[in-house]
Amino acid sequence: MTSRVVCPGSYDPVHGGHLDVIRRAAALFDEVVVAILHNPAKTGTFPIEQRIAFIEAATADLPAVRVQAFPTRLIVDIAREVGATALLKGLRNASDYAYEIPMASMNRALTGIETIFLPGDPAVAHLSSSLVKEVCALGGDITGMVPDSVREALEARRG
Repeated sequence: MTSRVVCPGSYDPVHGGHLDVIRRAAALFDEVVVAILHNPAKTGTFPIEQRIAFIEAATADLPAVRVQAFPTRLIVDIAREVGATALLKGLRNASDYAYEIPMASMNRALTGIETIFLPGDPAVAHLSSSLVKEVCALGGDITGMVPDSVREALEARRG
């Protein structure tokens, strides 16, 4: 039986913390589905296609990783659709844990699917997509925090 896990998120943009979790998940599961959740009513910083390209380029050395966009709906429905045995979430701190626990419990109550939590690597635990975008917009150097392609795209946006 193939073990498949879903790593959901907006990934707008992908950063080192996301990539740490995806890489570690790829070592634990036969297949990792990076599920980019897309709400057509909201405009992100980067279009879905570009987010997919950023992640695919950053994980090109991981054949077990598949990146796919989904319209916003229940993550348990997405997991069922792709045949996942679990959801995987990275945790940076206690606040992330407090936020994620009720969702994990609800997902288990709805379908029985389990959520696995991976603590973030302390070297990247300070990263969030919104913080990276803000630092870059204000002229800060985000080299090493995001893939080079993301850094270049964010720098191009600030002018």
